[in-house]
Amino acid sequence: MAEKVEQGGGLVSGNKAGITFVVMVAALMALVDITIVNVALNDIRASFGTPVDQIGWVSTGYMMANIVVIPMTGWFQRRFGFRRYFAASIFIFTVASALCGLSWNLTSLVMFRALQGLGGGAIIPTAQTILFARYPKEQHGMAGGLFGLGAVTGPLLGPTVGGYLIDWSTWHWCFLVNVPLGVLAVVLALRFIEEPGFKPSKAPIDAFGISLLAVGMACLQYVLEEGNRESWFESTHITVLFAIAITALVTFIVHELETPHPVVDLRVFLNRTYAAGTGINLLMGLALFSGNFLFALYCGSVLHYAALDIGRVFLLSGASQIILMPLVGKFGGKVDQRALLLIGIAGVATSLWMNAHLTDQAGEGDLVQSMFVRSVSLAFVFIPISVIALSDISAEKRGNATGLFNLTRELGGSIGTAWMGSLIDRGSKIHGSYLAESVNPYNPIVQETIGSIRGSLGTMTSSSELVPESVLAVKVKIQAMVLSFQDGFKSATAVFLGCLVLLLFLKKAKGGPVAGAH
Repeated sequence: MAEKVEQGGGLVSGNKAGITFVVMVAALMALVDITIVNVALNDIRASFGTPVDQIGWVSTGYMMANIVVIPMTGWFQRRFGFRRYFAASIFIFTVASALCGLSWNLTSLVMFRALQGLGGGAIIPTAQTILFARYPKEQHGMAGGLFGLGAVTGPLLGPTVGGYLIDWSTWHWCFLVNVPLGVLAVVLALRFIEEPGFKPSKAPIDAFGISLLAVGMACLQYVLEEGNRESWFESTHITVLFAIAITALVTFIVHELETPHPVVDLRVFLNRTYAAGTGINLLMGLALFSGNFLFALYCGSVLHYAALDIGRVFLLSGASQIILMPLVGKFGGKVDQRALLLIGIAGVATSLWMNAHLTDQAGEGDLVQSMFVRSVSLAFVFIPISVIALSDISAEKRGNATGLFNLTRELGGSIGTAWMGSLIDRGSKIHGSYLAESVNPYNPIVQETIGSIRGSLGTMTSSSELVPESVLAVKVKIQAMVLSFQDGFKSATAVFLGCLVLLLFLKKAKGGPVAGAH
């Protein structure tokens, strides 16, 4: 008879290997999709004739829907059950992927990406909860390692897979590739996941809370995604949306704390360890997303790497996680998880600091080295923080806690990416202005540089006397960009080290990893 493990308010049973496989396929599909699309943006823009300042909506539409649905996954799980909600989320994601691949203009693509985000946002937290609910407690470490493996592999594979698909065919296949995987995942989810004791929640629908959350998170995500392009609060549009976001979210918090049947139970933050762990997760998301964003942008704009080359660097440096994630999951429970987390935080901060010393002369070895340190360290971060943060949360509240836990990482990532985009834009101008002022034509070093450029260009004609100066101006621009990237990596390092303060508030985890961890 299949083993049954209580989780949430129902019973989860079924073939363990089958459930593990379908959970990892679905999670990998959703996570790959986040990064695979970034590689295709230029091709999509060319295909539709879209202005550069509008193509970002392909990502913004997805993230707005994604970040709205994540905190509500616990409520949907209680209402419809893991099996039906998980299968429905995959189905929505798959249908939306097919529609994205068949899009005829930017508007249709953005609409279908938003629909895709509604499905994708639910897949990850629901998949986590199902996986850990099915495994007995003594095997939660291995379950966490396996899921962590899929979670970190997806973003690494995205750019590489996307590059190959575009080289082989067109950008449409970056979406259509999800269709066969999605159909397989839906069939297997309905086949293997069983909930014989599930009883749907009869609590009334908190329509007011859902509306406040949807409006608040959507407006906030829009501000974070589009703020830099619209000069932040110099834009009336951004200012109004930010005011709406703050008003809606503050009202949402007050309402959820007072209503007897909240769509998101915020009282879980009264648990000190969970609150501190979620705070660390927020800072981790901010530093890691911004660090990866800076790294990819640096490789492309300073080193002029193609998208496929950038993906290869991520893939080479991230290969170690394939081995480390399961090992940390299996053996990590034998030591204090806080010690593992400390090692991981120190390692990631070191890798970000290494990035802060990259120049325009960096080779691929320098890039892989710093990212390898980060890859190894992340294995000691993802699993321990989720184990610690959720160890004190009761089974019936874990679905809700998992949604909030995932939300903080996504929100941190959005904040970090927006912050770094502004920092690079502003920093390049400031450093460029300073460097331009310091380039004195009578300076011996400047004269030597100009002479060297003239020598490399050969015999000069009167019409090309300004060529060396033009080349020097380009060098100044590149150096200004390098300095701004270094500032960004140093800022990300400082943020990540901020996790050490919150580490002091964590209690030792009780037992093994728990449901929904990552």
